[in-house]
Formats: sequence, structure tokens, C-alpha cells
Amino acid sequence: MKKFINLNLIGLLALIIMSQSCRKMNVAPTDQMSTSSIASSSGALLDVTNGNYALLKDNVAFNGVQNQNDMYLRQYFQMSNFAGDNIVCANRTEDPLYYSFTYTHSPAQENARYFWYISYKIINGANTVIDIIKAKGSKTALEDQLEGESYFLRAFCDFNMVRFFAPLYDCCDPTTTPGIILRESAQVTPAKARATVKDTYDFIISDLKKSASLMNQDRGKQYASKYAAWAMLSRVYLYMNQYDSCIDYADSVINSGKYSLETSASYPTYFANALSRPETIWAVAFTQADNAGKFGSIASMLYSDGNSGWGEEFASSSIRDLMSQHLEDVRWDYIDTLTDANGNIVLKNGIQTFYITKFSFQDGFPDLSSPVMFRLSEMYLNRAESYAHLGKTAEALADVNMIRQNRGLGDALYTDVPSGETILDVVLNERRIELAFEGHRIFDLLRNHLDIVRDYWGYHITNLNAADINLSNPPSMSTPNVTIPWNSTKVQYYIPVDEILTNPLCTQNP
Repeated sequence: MKKFINLNLIGLLALIIMSQSCRKMNVAPTDQMSTSSIASSSGALLDVTNGNYALLKDNVAFNGVQNQNDMYLRQYFQMSNFAGDNIVCANRTEDPLYYSFTYTHSPAQENARYFWYISYKIINGANTVIDIIKAKGSKTALEDQLEGESYFLRAFCDFNMVRFFAPLYDCCDPTTTPGIILRESAQVTPAKARATVKDTYDFIISDLKKSASLMNQDRGKQYASKYAAWAMLSRVYLYMNQYDSCIDYADSVINSGKYSLETSASYPTYFANALSRPETIWAVAFTQADNAGKFGSIASMLYSDGNSGWGEEFASSSIRDLMSQHLEDVRWDYIDTLTDANGNIVLKNGIQTFYITKFSFQDGFPDLSSPVMFRLSEMYLNRAESYAHLGKTAEALADVNMIRQNRGLGDALYTDVPSGETILDVVLNERRIELAFEGHRIFDLLRNHLDIVRDYWGYHITNLNAADINLSNPPSMSTPNVTIPWNSTKVQYYIPVDEILTNPLCTQNP
């Protein structure tokens, strides 16, 4: 993973300030599209909507610079997965993903800056469609669907941003803590203050309920649907500790009859074929033409066959220790051990090589997949966590067992909560394994007021230098480890410098 643009903070700030005197910066608040440039026909609106989905996977120039590593989903998985305890960084790198591992954030780090920018670009595109359709005197069924999908995309981007750039709902006073900037229309003034966390969540819920009421056409799993909106409502309500509502929306998806869990036989090939499989609610569709390969794909960070990918981030010993209780679990299929000719596990910089393959092997390509954003197993686990918080142990265990039954653990179902554990421990452990590497773990910890414990060595330890590593006797557990308290201000990313410099109403995170 090589970073193509490497500017230090001082140089970057100077570049930004100079650019303001020459041109209007290409950042979110001023990157507005004109509705008059889009023909108000269903065909044109369909094209714009499909283009908004494409922004989740396209490599889009940022401030006039084309960086092959810049892509919404790549940054999303960097900023979530690498901040948790499921993945270990096995090398020093100039790629800004390093800041997520080490919690050495800055307002100028490129992955967070790009994510903020591209999120508002998608939101603006969604707002353009919404504005045009709302202005029409009457709507077709397709236009209802496209309006609903646009509300969904706006909510999806808002929810991901508020999770990264603000404390989670129960980790602050949501009525006073700044959330994100809410953009309700394509026709807005650039300068705007951050809404509170509560107002941000309320806005997201409103958008999702509108979207669910409007979407009545099936455009395929690569597009939003009312079921995807219900799935996201289940997730959002879980984050708000509104457990009854979380259960209600999880029930709506589970009982819809539209989806079924992958079995232990089908699960090992699920992620490579997500768009055609019954467990998927919504996935972002990638084709061979979208394959960014070694320099920009999600898989390139996590896997290498020797020719494709850098493969410098591995499954941590922490998650592997948990999974080792059941080697028959088919979820091991997504952890690929690299061994040498003698069967020994290969060490990279002294770290055992356990590749992650959830983003590989679509159409046989090692660096191609259509990442799953919502799937049925999460609905069972959202419901299980809600039951756990409500003290409904039997119901929580039943949902956990539903997952385990379909992952090769039919002989290891729970009849009661194991000694020394709570029902919440059981649920969170199952979530950790089932949803591993899909962007959930860090938020599961923070949402439940649990610290991020990196009780393994690696390059998340900021004082670890390559020169200090004796590969014949690599560092062990005696190496100082890192624990990030759940309520540390480090767990939020800074509002990007671009926004702060161009929007005087936007306040910075502490």
C-alpha cells in the first residue's frame, strides 16, 4: 500500500490557504450541482441516482489530485476496521490508514478528508434527485423509488459520518454534543454549523422512514429497498439504545420472507457471490471494470497472492484466540494462513500472516468483491443484542444459536449463558466473529462502553520501529500494548481542515 501524495501538515495548510485565493475550493460545502443541469425525466433521474451509487466505489479526484487509494468504501473500511481489535498492522506505511491503527489523527489526514468530501458529494447528488422529484406535480412509481433510494443514500452517508466524526449516541449528551453538518437540499449556503448528535440521528431516522415508504420496486440487491431501509433503521435504533424499535425493524426484515441465512455449506463462498445470495440485503456492486487492483481495492490491504495486493493487514491474534474455541466454525474460511514450504506460518516483520479474504475472489479475482453493507445475520444479532440489554436471555440465545446453527456449530449451541460470562458477552462475541472485518467491531465496543484492547503487538504501537524488530525472536506479549478507553476523545476523527478553513460556523473536535 503506497501513498502517492505525501504532504506534511504545514505544507498542506499552506497549499489549502493559497488555493482559496485562486479558486473556490472543491470541498463539500461548495461542491454543489445545479438541478437545472439535469433533465427532469425519469431516465435522467435514473442515471443520476445510479451515478450516486457509483460514487461509493469510484476513484474521484479530490482537490484536483487523483489518488488511486481514494475510494469511499476503501476509506470506510480503513477508518472503521483498522481502529478496532480484529486487524493488526504488520508494517509501517505512509498510507493514512496508519493513523486509524495508531489513533494519531490530525485534521489533515487524507483518508478522513476524502471520506468527508466524497460523503457530501454523494449527499449532494441524492439531494439533487430529491429536489427535482419533490418539485414535480406528480410522480411515477419509478420516481417514487428513486426518491426513496436518494433518502436512503443520504441517511447512509450521514450515519457513517456521525459515527466517525462525533461520539456515539450514548457516549455523550446527544442534545448538546456536535454531530455533523446536515445538508437537506442541493440549494444551500456553504457555511453551516454542525447539528447536535440527537438532531443528526433524528434526521437519519426521518430519511429512512421516508425512504421505506417510497420504495416499492425491486431493482436488485445492488440498490436500496424498503428492506434495506428497515435494516438500517434496526442498526440506527440499536446505536440509540432504543431496543424495542431495533427489534421491531429487525423483525420486519427477518419476517419478510425475502432473505435467508447462508448455511454452513454455502457460507464459505458467500462474500465472493454476495449479489446473488439470499442473505444479502444490500451490497455495493463491483464489476471487473471497477477492479482497482493492487493500488486501490479493499482487498489489496488485506490479502496478497504474491502478485496482487500489499497484504499488510492481518487477522489479529485477539480474534483468532476467540475463534480457536471452535476450529470447525466455517467462518475460519475467511482467514487464510500463509505458510512456507515446510508448513510453517510465514512471518512478515515478525507478525504471523493470517490474510483476510472477505473482499476477494469475486469472479475468481483475488482483489475483487461487492462489499455487503446489510445482511440478514446482522438483523438476528441486532435483535439478540437488544434482547440482551432488555434482560431477555432466552430470546437472545435463540438468535445467537440461529447464526451458530448455520456456521457449522450445530453441536455447540448455547443452552444457557456460560459461567463467568453475561448474555451481552455471548452476543458481542458472536457479533465479533460473524461480522468480523465488515466495519462493525469498533462501534460495538464503543456503543457498549468497552475499551479497545490491543493485547498483541504490531504497528499500532507508535513507538515500535522496524529497526527494533529481531525477526528471529520477534516481540511478544511483553511488548507494551495499547488500550484506548471507550470515552477517549481519540476515538473521533477530526473534522477535516478543508471544512474548518472554508466554513467559519463549523467547530472542530477536541
